[in-house]
Amino acid sequence: MAKTKQTKVKHYTKRDCMAFAYLAPWIIGMLVLQLYPFLSSLAYSFCNYKITGTPQFAGLANYVQLFTLDNEFWNSLKVTLVYTLYTVPGKLVMALAVAVFLNRNIKGINLIRTLYYIPSLFGGSVAVALLWKIMFMDTGIINSILTTLHLPGVQWLGDPGQALRTICMMEIWQFGSSMVMFLAALKNVPPDLYEAAEIDGASKPKMFFSITVPQITPIIFFNLIMQTIQALQNFTSAFVITDGGPMKSTYVLGMKLYKEGFSYFKMGYASAISWVIFLVIMLITLVIFGTSKFWVFYGDER
Repeated sequence: MAKTKQTKVKHYTKRDCMAFAYLAPWIIGMLVLQLYPFLSSLAYSFCNYKITGTPQFAGLANYVQLFTLDNEFWNSLKVTLVYTLYTVPGKLVMALAVAVFLNRNIKGINLIRTLYYIPSLFGGSVAVALLWKIMFMDTGIINSILTTLHLPGVQWLGDPGQALRTICMMEIWQFGSSMVMFLAALKNVPPDLYEAAEIDGASKPKMFFSITVPQITPIIFFNLIMQTIQALQNFTSAFVITDGGPMKSTYVLGMKLYKEGFSYFKMGYASAISWVIFLVIMLITLVIFGTSKFWVFYGDER
């Protein structure tokens, strides 16, 4: 007699249904608010699409115009890369220096750590950008302090050579998240390594560069990746503080995307810019990952 095959039917329990119910908001949000816009922007980048009209397929026209005819794009790309080169190393160095300072047992250290972290709670906020603009305007508090000290005032936001540096200073000032990561890494460095180095007569700088830095390279690598991605997507500070000026000296790619999409309503062209930003981020990230094998060391490696 032939044996009949019995198909097993999965019976979901009440516990399974409850789990799906808890996961549903995240799944729906991911599909509707992330995956759908992500794929839609790719489709729109190949279209001549104004917000008030219907998308019309245009092939590679947006990309050809972007790379061959749009000089403003190349300026924005340059400004974005310079901004990234300023802010990422500056933030990491500042965060590591403060983390080393805070990695000690002194009275009130927890309060001090909290105070150093507070600026990062407002990262990317419009309020902080407005405050920074008020502080560094020609009649702001920074120039008032310089005048009190009988020093000449500086056109922090009106000089094309100073405006980008001023915005970079605000980004570097918000180093709290990286500092917390570095502080956690410093506390995991084995104390016996320092004791052995001290017995051998190693100086403090020698111990820092020969023991501390190699031991925390995984966290340096993580912070480098995250801060680079964040810097390449910058928009708020440039938009609120200088609106891309003066003379487009702070006109980052994020602002270029915003202007094309929401000021000129060229959504297809803006989508092409967004994908160029994505490709730049991916390329730089791959380069960092590729070079990490030469300078990132893990505890299980010999």
